[in-house]
Formats: sequence, C-alpha cells, structure tokens
Amino acid sequence: MRVSIADIRTFKQKGEKFVMLTAYDYSTARIVDEAGIPLVLVGDSLGMVVLGYDSTIPVTMEEMLHHTRAVVRGCKRALVVGDMPFMTYHVSVGEGLRNAARFIQEGNAQAVKLEGGERMAETVRRVVECGIPVMGHIGLTPQSIHQLGGFKVQGRTPEAAAQLLKDAQALEQAGAFAVVLESVPFSLARLITQKVGIPTIGIGAGPGCDGQVQVVNDMLGLFPDFVPRHAKQYARLGDIIRQAVTDYATEVKSGTFPTEKHSYAMDEALLAELAGTA
Repeated sequence: MRVSIADIRTFKQKGEKFVMLTAYDYSTARIVDEAGIPLVLVGDSLGMVVLGYDSTIPVTMEEMLHHTRAVVRGCKRALVVGDMPFMTYHVSVGEGLRNAARFIQEGNAQAVKLEGGERMAETVRRVVECGIPVMGHIGLTPQSIHQLGGFKVQGRTPEAAAQLLKDAQALEQAGAFAVVLESVPFSLARLITQKVGIPTIGIGAGPGCDGQVQVVNDMLGLFPDFVPRHAKQYARLGDIIRQAVTDYATEVKSGTFPTEKHSYAMDEALLAELAGTA
C-alpha cells in the first residue's frame, strides 16, 4: 500500500523521524523505494544535477512531468511529490491550479511542492481544496536565488526569523500537509517545528526538524560540480563509475573485452556452410 499524507502526519504525532529523498529516473526511484523511503521528491533540482543548468529556474513543466512519470513507475510504495517549477504557479491562482492538476493527471504524482510562505498561502489553499496534497517550501527557495542574492542561509535577523515562522503557520492554515525548511538556522528550524502541527522537513536546517531530505545525487557523490555544506556523501559513486568506465575502455582497446563468454555462439555446421559459400 502506498504511503499517504496521513501517514506522514502520523510520523510527527508519534515523534518518529522520517526521510525524503529526491529521484529523477525509474532506476533510482525503484532502488530508493525498495529501501523503504516513504517520501520521494521529483525536485526541480534535476535542472542542475541531471540537465546541467546553472540553477533550477530554466526547468519547464514538460521536463518535470517527463521525469515525474518515470519516478512514479519506479515507486510502488513511496508517496511521490512533484516539484512545481518556476513561474508555473506565480502568475495566478488559476494557473497554479492547472499546473498542479497536470502533476496529478499527467505526471501521476500523489502531491505537489511549491515554494513560498504567506504570499503563496491562497494558492496552496485553493489547490488543497481541489483535492491535491501540497507540500510547502520556505527558507532558501532556489527559484528566488536572484532576489535572495544567491544560495544563502535565511532567517538570521529577528525580522526574517519572525517572517519564516509566519510563513510556516500560514502554510499550515492553508492546508499544506508538510513544509520543507531549507538553509535555516537549526535553532529557528527547531522552534518552527515546535510551533506548527504539520511535519517539517529539513535540508540544511539541523536535527530539530521532523524529517530530512537530501538530493540523492549529493548523498551518493554523483554531482561533480560542488558538494553543499548540508550534504553528507554516504558513497562516492562518481569515483566508482569513473573507474568502471576507464576499465571498460581499457579492456576494449586491449582486446580483452568482449570474450566469447560475453558473446553468442553459432551452430558450427551452419557456420561452415556459410564459409563455404562465401
């Protein structure tokens, strides 16, 4: 049975820490799902770690839907959340509703995520009223990096900290089932977690959140450009893949691969017949 938003709420009620990971393709999603991860986010971070963009801003709805469908095919149990890309929910509430619906109808996701607090509360409320679960995202919101001045920690001043708390409360009141806190001081993230009834999911927000999320490419060492401070590399698969590719190329060039073991045999009599007619 697939994980539901009720299950995610129960984690907080029981004080049980939980995990969310990103995935962008069928194979990775299947592995993550089989590992028992309850929440899988098809993040617009795919723009950087999969498509090679400089930020998440160029990511389109079509790209997100393409990858979301692949991830859903790989997940039998995890709740799959589709990340709404830049300017697909900002122009109007109506446009936000249409694009959220596309994630459910075309992408087969079970929920959507969007960035913004108080200013997005009405959009969240309307989407939820239509029966689509919404995950909020506040703090460092990558789609706003130009306005924020880059990838910087948020909520360090009294005013900014107070606003983040208001943002989280506004999202809860609007019906969001969870909220991501990104690059927020750990003491502030802990306070927000205590003040809201919905689960908080931290990324660079310390251990006080109800759950944690990481970009799978970061934790597996698959993104070569940089390693965020908040990421821990549990493996260095990039090094393993690089060595495997090098070994493959060396064996092909030396003639040691492929061998007959890696090839298909042919009936010797037929081969002799063909040779005689050549």
